[in-house]
Amino acid sequence: MHTRVKNQPIQILLGRPQFRDRDLAALANSAGAAEAWRQALKNGPEAALQQVEGDFAVALSNADGDVFLATDKFATHTLCYALIDGQLLVSPAAKDLAQPGDEIDVQAIYHYLYFHCIPSPSTIFKSVLRLPPAHYLWFSQGRISVKPYWTPRFDEQGPADFAALKQTFLSHLQDGVRRQLDGSKPACFLSGGTDSSTVAGMIAREIGAGADSYSIGFDAEGYDEMAYARLAARHFGTRHHEYYVTPDDLVRGIPEMAAHLDQPFGNSSVLPAYYCAKMARQDGVSRLLAGDGGDELYGGNSRYAKQRLFDMYQQVPSLLQRGLLEPLLLRTLLGKLPLLRKGASYVEQAATPMPDRLQLYNLITRVGPAQVLSPEMLSRIDLAAPLRHQQATWREPGDCSPLNRELAFDWRYTLAESDLPKVRAATALGGVSVGFPMLDDALLSLSLRLPVDYKLKGQQLRWFFKEALRGFLPDEIISKRKQGFGLPFGVWTTRTPALRALAEDSLHGLADRGIVRSDYIKQLLDQQLPAHPGYYGEMVWILMMLEQWLRAHRPHWTVR
Repeated sequence: MHTRVKNQPIQILLGRPQFRDRDLAALANSAGAAEAWRQALKNGPEAALQQVEGDFAVALSNADGDVFLATDKFATHTLCYALIDGQLLVSPAAKDLAQPGDEIDVQAIYHYLYFHCIPSPSTIFKSVLRLPPAHYLWFSQGRISVKPYWTPRFDEQGPADFAALKQTFLSHLQDGVRRQLDGSKPACFLSGGTDSSTVAGMIAREIGAGADSYSIGFDAEGYDEMAYARLAARHFGTRHHEYYVTPDDLVRGIPEMAAHLDQPFGNSSVLPAYYCAKMARQDGVSRLLAGDGGDELYGGNSRYAKQRLFDMYQQVPSLLQRGLLEPLLLRTLLGKLPLLRKGASYVEQAATPMPDRLQLYNLITRVGPAQVLSPEMLSRIDLAAPLRHQQATWREPGDCSPLNRELAFDWRYTLAESDLPKVRAATALGGVSVGFPMLDDALLSLSLRLPVDYKLKGQQLRWFFKEALRGFLPDEIISKRKQGFGLPFGVWTTRTPALRALAEDSLHGLADRGIVRSDYIKQLLDQQLPAHPGYYGEMVWILMMLEQWLRAHRPHWTVR
């Protein structure tokens, strides 16, 4: 726990900051990162942050009582803060700052149901805030100022020399892995996808034979891709370790993970990643490298190709859009006919601007907040607040292509608010640290200046990334369908009595708290989940994890 006691200094140093200035780098090596930060801050917070790269979170106070906080561009490490009786309290964890009587933020619960996490600057506690990625805080004379020090700016007219860019890319990948290795037993997550396989390969290139790789499997059709992980392990000569997660593991692990989590968190991959980290720790590993970031920096998510198809609708003359297609397909019964239903769906989505369009896929909004939430819960929340949060983030990159705007959007929501916290939570509970070489500043800079069609060429996802690694990665991995450590929770819940009992008990707990309607819980468990376990299993999961977190941290809290 890191908090400020009156008149005592604050010093929190997380991660591996890299100081660009030679004198600052030398000072960090000789006297420590805190002294380098203090020296850099003599020119002001924004100037100081222009001198620093890498992953970091820093909190420092000075002799005048001023406090400086900052997180890196992806909030790889987090900082939370609370102003209480004129004193600024700071900690990496929100729950460390919350006082026993601190009020739960009902709006944050709805944000959790919408995003499956609680995006910064909010936390689950009304009195505690979290510093967003690429932001700094300056506290002086009792006043707090929070500002961004970096926003994405894309150079879309950059050079398209494939051979030169490939060499630069491979060199940056190698450097990124080298910087994240710490001299301990070299090891990595290995799902068998392109990102984790690339990290495994770069470790092998860096140290030669002897790296360890860790993978999770599931005995469920359509969820297991262990064959690709084994292929990558053979190709790069890693010592490969496997663990098959079972439904019983979930029954044991869900309450344990919920108690460990700083806030309610709904990314179900956290459990498989935890068992991976736990297995590594038992083997004597103290640090794992992860492949997160490749999709988001280089255009690898399938939704990017899908959104490009929707954007093509804007090339249709507006008179035809608004005078014929939209009236006929969206406002008459024609759009409900089997042959025209897909066309109506396309027009509905394509006619909706981004990022509002993404709300059409959102689980809680598709099911309907009024169907899920109690009337009292609904009366205390702003249903439009999550979309406003997204709209503000969508505007941040300035003038750029739709694809690059989507990438920057995902840097905030997919990476900083979901995937990185997932891996951090999993590895912390498992007893190991984690590094993200794909998020190295040099690789980020290359993404910012890479031609748009190198990221998405027609409908080919991350074309450049895959072509640059062709010959390094096995062709089967380059061409495979993306999967990762997806959890077959919904399927297992319909087949495993103990898991079903845990889920059912948790969901009824939310009804008792006045959060969720009892009649919806019955419909979800008895009708929706059995009919569509993959889709509605996600709803069961996020509700269950919310209740399990509340039981561990605020067992007596209710909406009423």
